[in-house]
Amino acid sequence: MVEQAPLRVGLIGAGGIAAAHLDAWQAVGADCVISSRSRPEALAARFGVAIAEDAEALIDRVDVVGILTPTPTHLDLALRAIARGRHVVCEKPLATSAATARTIADAAADAGVRLFPAHVVRYFAAYRRIQEQVAAGTIGALRSLRLSRAGAGPTTAWFYDEGAGGGLIRDLLIHDIDQALWLAGPVASVVARQDPPSVDGRLSAPVTASVELRHGTGVTTRIDGGWLGEGAPFRTTIEATGSAGVLAHDSAAAEAPARADASGADGADAGYLPPQTEDHPYRAQIADFAEAIRTGRPARVTPADGIAAVAVVDAAYASIAAGGAAVPVPA
Repeated sequence: MVEQAPLRVGLIGAGGIAAAHLDAWQAVGADCVISSRSRPEALAARFGVAIAEDAEALIDRVDVVGILTPTPTHLDLALRAIARGRHVVCEKPLATSAATARTIADAAADAGVRLFPAHVVRYFAAYRRIQEQVAAGTIGALRSLRLSRAGAGPTTAWFYDEGAGGGLIRDLLIHDIDQALWLAGPVASVVARQDPPSVDGRLSAPVTASVELRHGTGVTTRIDGGWLGEGAPFRTTIEATGSAGVLAHDSAAAEAPARADASGADGADAGYLPPQTEDHPYRAQIADFAEAIRTGRPARVTPADGIAAVAVVDAAYASIAAGGAAVPVPA
């Protein structure tokens, strides 16, 4: 048996999520390098990795490119990596619009490389158990979903600029939109509201939003969430109601509570990132992607999943702009 060489992985971006990705890639034995416009020296020293001069130099050195930068940069970086024959792991949302997300996915398919949208909540054990039980019919026919996600919120300005690819629904509630798609299938229409509304596309905390989905199967989903301001604890909930029972999870009541510093930046980002839990979902996500690259099998999250989630986000913002009217989601 010939032992395979370690994957060479380059991560572009050194923000709050970068440490979780570095930890996960090193856990599967990858050789890592990072690049960032901000100063990534502390992160590089912490994980013992090299710093590439820029994104182009990084792409030249690796097999896999991880895109951890602000959403508006995803298209350019992904297309540059794909054009060089690199596999791509891209933090959610895959792009600022479904059309742009499809451009990335089509480019990867045409180039014969893998594209993995990083929807990490699919790798949290509690959510995975609910998905498996729903799929197995444990609660009978699924009728409705109720999800929530809220915390202090990010401190970087672009997150609050919807015109620049930020936004509460696009950046935070997309986690639960993806869960709804995973559990109940394609969405037919969306109704969304935000309080307070953005002013010239800009938000300020505290801000909350609700997104109501009607799935093609007739299942209904209600998602609530918010960036609540400094000091607010991060909390998520999910409840799946079927014809024969209910499945639920509340992170605040979990036996193994989220560790405030586990997202990788000594707690600085714990208010808006899905926190690490004892089941190591970030490691599970990267292990799945690495195995998919090694074997050619599908990963738990596909490019189509990334596109579908962004399409629902697009419809949610269209609904807000239309005063809360129902907006159809294109097939």
